[in-house]
Formats: sequence, C-alpha cells, structure tokens
Amino acid sequence: MGQKVHPFGFRVGITEAHKSRWYAPKALYGELLVEDEKIRKHLDKRLNRQPPFAFVSDIHIERTREELKIIVKTARPGMVIGPKGQNIEELTADLQALTGRNVSINCIEIGQPDADAQLIAEGIAEQLAKRASFRRVMKMKGDAAMTAGAKGVKIMLAGRLGGHEMSRTEDIRLGSIPLQTLQANVDYGFAQSYTTYGVIGVKVWVYKGMYAQLTEAEVESKAAGARPRARGRR
Repeated sequence: MGQKVHPFGFRVGITEAHKSRWYAPKALYGELLVEDEKIRKHLDKRLNRQPPFAFVSDIHIERTREELKIIVKTARPGMVIGPKGQNIEELTADLQALTGRNVSINCIEIGQPDADAQLIAEGIAEQLAKRASFRRVMKMKGDAAMTAGAKGVKIMLAGRLGGHEMSRTEDIRLGSIPLQTLQANVDYGFAQSYTTYGVIGVKVWVYKGMYAQLTEAEVESKAAGARPRARGRR
C-alpha cells in the first residue's frame, strides 16, 4: 500500500504557513481551537452551501488580544461583501455573536479559480450530484486547470461511480505532480458529492510551480508566519 500524506500538512512550518495563527495559554487553547472550527463551519455554510455561493476556497484566522481577524479567500469577493458592504456586515455581526469577540473580515480574491484545488473539487462534486458523466467532468476540469496556468493536476474520485453496485477509484493525471518535493507548491482540495446512490469522494492535487516563484500578490497577510517561504539550499 502506498503511504499517503496530506500535501498541506507535509509542508506546514517548512514552506507553508498555518491556517490558524495565534498563541494561547494551555487553559484557553482547546476553547479557541473549537471556536476556530465553528467559525470555519459557519462561513462554509453561509457562503458555500447556500446563496450567494461565493466560491470560498480557504479561511485563515489570526488573533490578537483585541481582535479576531478572518481572511477569506474567494473567487467572488463581491458576493461576500454584498451591495454597499451589507453581506459582510451581517456576517461580522453573526460571528461576533458566535464568538463574543471583536471580529474583522478581509476578502482576498482568487485570481485563477480554475487552478484552485478546493474550488475544482467542489465544482466536480456539484456536477456529480447533478448526475453528470464523471469521466467527462474530470477531463473538463483537468484541462481547465492546465489552461489556467497549472503545471500539473491530478483528480481522483472514489465511490459508486456512475451508480455501479461496486465502489471503485478512478483518476486522471495531467502534467507533473512532484508530491515528495517540499519546495513544490502543491495545492490540495477535498469535497464530497452526496448522490442518490451514495457518497462520492473527490480529491484534487494542483501543482503550481516552486515557492521561490511566488509573487507578492499571492501572500494574503503580513503577519508573522503568514508567508510561505522558499527554503535556501545548503
């Protein structure tokens, strides 16, 4: 059996930054960890599972003594902000009621949604729930990612594909995916498609090049530990 590792977890602390950035004493740590999970679930439900469908791919959380700062990476920032900032104000009020803290929300626009692994996975899951042909959807999304500038993409589906009695795994690979290279920027996304005949898991890996080639615009926060960094050769 091949030993699999989560591409993001593999790189945390080396080239990737943590998605929750804060420090807490031992007595508070568990409470804040649970609070982070509640915030992520609430935002996912509000922005991804019901209108306005803002295509949020990632949520970063930073805490200071005075403020809870949430960075939302989305393909449609206009949908998160709403007319005259109405949606984001409602969202901020909801999160303040949920956490009892002073909350600020920042939106970062995803320049190439077709090359974002989480958004690709969510898109495929949505198509499968509508009974689309899984092979055609995989091929279409893979080609779109390569066109959007990805250097490699791998999509894997597992479950009762096409409604067959026996569950199986199918995958498609385009370009190169250097999973063992820590210096490689490999984006990973996972989603589940709830179909009438069972749940289908969707995994997506997108290789975007080396970390040394990241531009300033791709770094969403100036906070300590928020910046992915290239490792120097020794």
